[in-house]
Amino acid sequence: MIATPTAIPDLLIIEPRVFNDNRGFFFESFNKRKFTELTGRDVDFVQDNHSRSAKNVLRGLHYQIQHPQAKLVRVVRGSVLDVTVDIRKSSPTFGQHIALELSAENKRMLWIPEGFAHGFLVLSDTAELLYKTTDYWFPEHERCVRWDDPTLAINWKLQAAPVVAAKDAKGKYLAEAELFA
Repeated sequence: MIATPTAIPDLLIIEPRVFNDNRGFFFESFNKRKFTELTGRDVDFVQDNHSRSAKNVLRGLHYQIQHPQAKLVRVVRGSVLDVTVDIRKSSPTFGQHIALELSAENKRMLWIPEGFAHGFLVLSDTAELLYKTTDYWFPEHERCVRWDDPTLAINWKLQAAPVVAAKDAKGKYLAEAELFA
């Protein structure tokens, strides 16, 4: 397993060592000792989530202001454009984002610490994501920054109008959102 920092150093792309042969492939998707070594964080994941979405579904940009969740995200079917925004007001990268393709084919994972809003756009016919979280989901603490906030200037590489949940369409612009210190 190797970790590569992104343009926002706290966000890490984690690539497993994949063993391929004529039967298929094998890789460790998580190893606590190696993860701690790569990230410098000894975390306890308390919840695993699995989502399936159709092409052009855009989810996000989600976070929890209380009970913040760090996430380890990977795609097990299809591909997505994964977007993460730094919403820590005291951070030198506040308001900046990274966008990268995660897919079943490239097997990349993304480590997203607390203090970030996260979302994705499905690029393939369908996509399934698995993500581990360091805290439980508390709907009363869930927040959403608008995916189309012009101050974020995210290039979602849209081919058509995205399919967005009603709650995401009601997300707040970054300037109005409840943020991390």
